[in-house]
Amino acid sequence: MTANAPAASPLSDPGSPRCGHASDPSAAAGGCLGRRVEPYAECLAHLSEADRSAYLTGLQPGADLDHRGTRLSEELLNELLARLRDPATGRPRLGEVSFSGAEFAGDARFDRAEFAGEVEFGGATFTGDARFLGARFDGTASFTGAKFREDAGFLRARFGGDARFDGATFDDQARFRWVDFGGDAQFNQAEFGGDARYSGSGFGGDAEFSGAKFRGHAWFDRAVFGHASAIGPLVCAGELILSGAVFEVAVTIEAATAALVCRRTRWASTAALRLRNAGVDLCDAVLEYPVSVAARSWPFSSNGEDAAGQHMTDARVRVLSLRGVDAAHLVLTDVDLTECRFAGTVHLDQLRLEGRCVLATTPSGIRRRGWWPVRWTPRRTLAEEHHWRATRGSAADGWTPAEDESALEPGALAAVYRQLRKAFEDGKNEPGAADFYYGEMEMRRHDPDTPRAERGLLALYWAVSGYGLRASRALGCLLLAMTATVAVMMLWGLPKDDPKPESTGTVAGRTITLKTDTPDPANPDEPYPERLTSERFEKSLRVVINSVVFRSSGQDLTTIGTYTEMASRLSEPVLLGLAALAVRGRVKR
Repeated sequence: MTANAPAASPLSDPGSPRCGHASDPSAAAGGCLGRRVEPYAECLAHLSEADRSAYLTGLQPGADLDHRGTRLSEELLNELLARLRDPATGRPRLGEVSFSGAEFAGDARFDRAEFAGEVEFGGATFTGDARFLGARFDGTASFTGAKFREDAGFLRARFGGDARFDGATFDDQARFRWVDFGGDAQFNQAEFGGDARYSGSGFGGDAEFSGAKFRGHAWFDRAVFGHASAIGPLVCAGELILSGAVFEVAVTIEAATAALVCRRTRWASTAALRLRNAGVDLCDAVLEYPVSVAARSWPFSSNGEDAAGQHMTDARVRVLSLRGVDAAHLVLTDVDLTECRFAGTVHLDQLRLEGRCVLATTPSGIRRRGWWPVRWTPRRTLAEEHHWRATRGSAADGWTPAEDESALEPGALAAVYRQLRKAFEDGKNEPGAADFYYGEMEMRRHDPDTPRAERGLLALYWAVSGYGLRASRALGCLLLAMTATVAVMMLWGLPKDDPKPESTGTVAGRTITLKTDTPDPANPDEPYPERLTSERFEKSLRVVINSVVFRSSGQDLTTIGTYTEMASRLSEPVLLGLAALAVRGRVKR
């Protein structure tokens, strides 16, 4: 039987003689749809009591069954299975079985049943709980198009051949915990109304979930995928849980889901995760080979519907945690990292970020802390910095507090920023690494374990140039320093008058000796307003401009002016250099 093929019904199968009993209230105009039991003219449900007893008495463990289209009550099914129970094992033992199109009224309990041949439940309807706990299917088991109105339980079942559930409908819980799928597990186009649990199951062949829809959570925790090369594309309105799962071969996972939980998941080969609308938790995941996580921008289905009848307009893929992950094998593409926790990631400096990866930013706009206005420098930050600053009473300033754990200290965050900066620099994205350098310096400045003198130096570095990354701040400080220097020069630095040389000499015989001296510049003694003249401003400005380019103006200065020029020649070129460094850091390739 091919995947997604409709189940054969007694009406469409010319080789299936129909019961034709007209008294069945569910029968069509042509009578009952159940297959007649040879050599009788009715199906099992409509046999007379004597004929049914004769038929059941003739059954032996391992017998073949063909009850297509038959409506089986819970009592009748239990009686049928009781006749097939092996006295040696106490388990129902069946040969080839066909219940295509059958209706199981009430609970259908095939617990611990052994199916030695091909099994066909295609198109069957289970109105009550369907239980196959511990059942064993030696051949192909087909439930294609089956409808499970209540719980479907296959706990610890074993499928020796392919397990086909293509197009099946599970209105309530679907329990496939600790199931051994020896062949392919086919759930293409299946729909799950409640939670689907595959916890601890082993997939020996392909795990096919193309077009599957989960309205609840899909649990694949601790499952082992031995040969599954592709899972999905599937859609899940709840969480897709792969925690503790093992992927032994290269695999591609395509899913649109509210959350993808991969805690302690192990990929023993390469993997590609193509996701939509997912919050991804990779905490403590083991990546032995390259694993890529990428956002898919278009829907998985042709009509734009992503999951459980909901149109997911937000296709963002949010990575929530990389703690404990060896990032040397991880590639993130077009993902949202605004909530990601990086602390504790191994080899974080080797993480590869491609495409447009969004990180958290500082709060925007001007905010007030008491009566004091605060405006944060725009930059990319870590979620952990948000959590730390929120603990310092900055939550009102727009910093996001941690929801479920305590914030890390600045010393730990400085190391995280340093490693991310190196990852960007190794990727030849030095402008992108600038914000991480800024964050590293901020955390060092606020770290109480940093020596006080070093913190003071860092504070000065931050104030005058934003750690060499804010050209506007450095140019503003330069302009302020030049203005102050000009003012000092005009008020105290320039002498009252330019000193004029004085010559003195002696005459001895025919020899004349002359000595020329320049008197010391006289300090200005005029009132301050009279010192603020255009001439003195021009001279002061010339002194300052020469100082910025580390040159001497040659202007005669008072003692105060001399020392002011020396300080200017030392500090102002540094500020100019910091401004140039900041510009270079933003445009460097």
